[in-house]
Amino acid sequence: MNTKLLSSALSDVETELLAVFAADAANGKDAKPEIRLLTEDDGPRRAIQAVLDAGEFRAEANETLLLHSPAGLKAKRLLLVGLGKAAKATVHDARKAAGTAVRFAKPRGIRAIAIAAPASAPLQPRLTVRALVEGALIADFDPDTYRSDRKDRSVQALQVIAGAGFDVAAVDAGLREGAIVGEAQNFARSLVNEPGNRLTPTILGQRAAEMCREFGLACEVHSTEKLRELKMGAFWSVAQGSDEPPALIVMRYEPKGLTSGPTLGLVGKGITFDTGGISIKPADNMEKMKYDMAGGAAMIGAMRAIAQLQPKVRAIGIVCAAENMPSGKAQKPGDVQIAMAAGPDRPGKSIEIINTDAEGRLVLADGLTYAKQLGATHLIDAATLTGAISVALGTINAGVFANDDATYGEFAEALKISGERFWRLPVEDEYRELIRSQIADIKNTGGRYGGAITAAMFLKEFAEETPWVHLDIAGMAWQDEAKPWIAAGPSGMAMRSILEWVRRYEN
Repeated sequence: MNTKLLSSALSDVETELLAVFAADAANGKDAKPEIRLLTEDDGPRRAIQAVLDAGEFRAEANETLLLHSPAGLKAKRLLLVGLGKAAKATVHDARKAAGTAVRFAKPRGIRAIAIAAPASAPLQPRLTVRALVEGALIADFDPDTYRSDRKDRSVQALQVIAGAGFDVAAVDAGLREGAIVGEAQNFARSLVNEPGNRLTPTILGQRAAEMCREFGLACEVHSTEKLRELKMGAFWSVAQGSDEPPALIVMRYEPKGLTSGPTLGLVGKGITFDTGGISIKPADNMEKMKYDMAGGAAMIGAMRAIAQLQPKVRAIGIVCAAENMPSGKAQKPGDVQIAMAAGPDRPGKSIEIINTDAEGRLVLADGLTYAKQLGATHLIDAATLTGAISVALGTINAGVFANDDATYGEFAEALKISGERFWRLPVEDEYRELIRSQIADIKNTGGRYGGAITAAMFLKEFAEETPWVHLDIAGMAWQDEAKPWIAAGPSGMAMRSILEWVRRYEN
């Protein structure tokens, strides 16, 4: 999508579709809606006043109303998109509203649209314009990659109209950031969308390496021999059941001239297909298990955006990619595996395998240890780790865990920019009893209750004292149903939040 910033009167904008946002300024639950257009330009209001007077539009969140050949405007169509209550409107509502405008245009064959940046005091211009572009790009993605009758319905051109009251430098920076972040999120979604036969661990490594070459990141992709050299027994235990070799993907970003400050380790689960192994999953919905590498995709997408935005902080991205398959070579319930040692004078932790479908935490265990070995002073991991997180939080929030309040605080601040929804759950010492093993140091599941927490407790064993944040995105990384602002399928969840967490540590 070609994005462009314009400073022009809305009545003079020539476009296939002009989208203008509106909010309900009425106070009180039962008050009659008081529709306020979020623009200082009177042209759209004059064109649509009769409809507003009729009460046919209430400005509810993502509600739309279309006018053809609006009087006094050069635009062929005028689309009103609601933001909900004016007092509660945020840049995140604007992101969704921009996505709603694009999703409205796509099936109607509209290939060029203009969006009027909302002029409202609580909405910061740079972040608002950034959110508009992100929302438009995210909405333009569709998952129908392999359909033989696929038609290109993408919106090819987006104009963001910023009026005279906007700071040109700020909104121009927002436009650039929005394009980078939106494209990175769609890149992650494109990886998640690929079926397991077309995105093996090896191919995922190739795609990550190609991205790194394009954007100037250092990249190494290792396989079986490296896992054996590093004694990554937990990671290898998952990979050993598949004919497809694993991939250990390492991406590095280091700003020129940076001599101090933290090194951030970004570790992603990259299970390109998950059958559950010997503890095999039910057949129903198993086809969705191609999305089990969404955490790894989020890390690859975040590194893509980091390379372009160039924050003054070092970052290392690690993706542990494998297939979890049942075979004569696969690990079995009851096996004991030895994870990668955290240091030359320390043995690796022994792990009793209770359930081979609890494999994500195994690959992440060695990934977290390796990130520390490469110099990471702070850690964040992302994974479609547990079904239990969906039971706990549904599909409204993803789960976040942390062993350090200050590090979590930086993540919470990052959410104010990313707009993604996470809810913090505990990692208290008492939960460790649930993963204590009689035969080994720990076991890889803690039973039925508190499953998302015991999975986080397992990872905490490998983060140790290093400040660490764990994101369980299993309930949010794939959407079964489309929403007004985004297609069904891969969401790209966590990519924006990981990026903004990294940027919090800039020198």
